[in-house]
Amino acid sequence: MSSTIFDDLATLVRSTVKRTSPSVVAIGRHGRGSGFVVSPGRIVTNAHNLRDRTTSVHFADGRSAQGTLTGSDLDGDLVVLDVDTGDAPALEWADDTVDTGDVVVTVAAGRRQVRAAWGQVTAAGREFRGPRGRRIGGAIEHTAPAASGSSGAPVLDRDGDVVGINTHRLEHGFYLARATSVALRKRIDALSAGRSFGRVRLGVAFGHGGGLVVRSVAEDSPAAAAGIATGDLLVRAGPRDLATPEDLFAVLGEHPLDEELAVRFVRNGELTTVTVSFADPPAGDAAESGSA
Repeated sequence: MSSTIFDDLATLVRSTVKRTSPSVVAIGRHGRGSGFVVSPGRIVTNAHNLRDRTTSVHFADGRSAQGTLTGSDLDGDLVVLDVDTGDAPALEWADDTVDTGDVVVTVAAGRRQVRAAWGQVTAAGREFRGPRGRRIGGAIEHTAPAASGSSGAPVLDRDGDVVGINTHRLEHGFYLARATSVALRKRIDALSAGRSFGRVRLGVAFGHGGGLVVRSVAEDSPAAAAGIATGDLLVRAGPRDLATPEDLFAVLGEHPLDEELAVRFVRNGELTTVTVSFADPPAGDAAESGSA
C-alpha cells in the first residue's frame, strides 16, 4: 500500500517522540506541567507551573530529581530550574521560525505521562497577557491537542527542533506558544545563568499623551529614589521612546533586576535624565493598569 499523508504524520509523531521524550519532563509531584532540557543541568518551564522555589522533576525513564529555581521571568511566564538531567540531552532550537500552515508536534509529560500530537500553526505574531498582566508578544497559535499538564512543553518542527514553548491555552482547542527567537534564546540563557527578570517596577502611576504623565509616585520606590516626581512627563526609558503604557511595560519586562535604567523626562520645560536602580524592588504588584 502506498504511503498516505496520515502515514507520514504518524511516522513524524513517532520519530519525534523517540528523539525528544527523554528530554521532556513532568513538573511537580503530580505532573501539573511540563518542561524540557535546555542544557546540562537546566530545565525550562512556565513560571505558573511552580508553587515554590523547589519542585520535583520527573523524567521519561522513571527517574525523579529535585529541581531548584535558578532564574525567573515572572512577567514572561518562564523559569529555569537547576536539576540533575542525567543523560537526557538538551533539545535543539530551530534555526528557522514557523509560519501559518506549518505542521508542528508537541511532546508533553503532564500528569507524568508522555503525550504527543501533531497540529498546524494557525497564526503567528500573536500576543497574550502573562500571569502578571504584561503583554507577551511573538507567540504562535497552533492546533496540536494539548492535554492537562502541557504548559511548558516544547513545540517541535518536522526535524524535532524546538520552535516554541507551550504557554497559554485558548478556547476551542487552540494553544499559544512562545515562539523560538534570538531574544527568547538569550533570555533563557540569562535565566540559566541565574538572572531574574519581570519584577522591575518604577513605582509610578501615570496617564499618557505625548509621553507618560506621572500621576503619583510610590513612597520608597525606585522612581522616588531617582528623583522622579508627580507631574513629570516620561518620554524615554532605556532604548525606547514612551508613547503608550505598553512601551514602558515592554522596557521593564526586558530589564534585569541588577542593572540600572536611564529614564528621560520633561519637568518645567526642561529635559532631564536620571538613572533608576532596582536593587531592592517593591514586593507587591501594581494595583492598576496605569501603574508600573
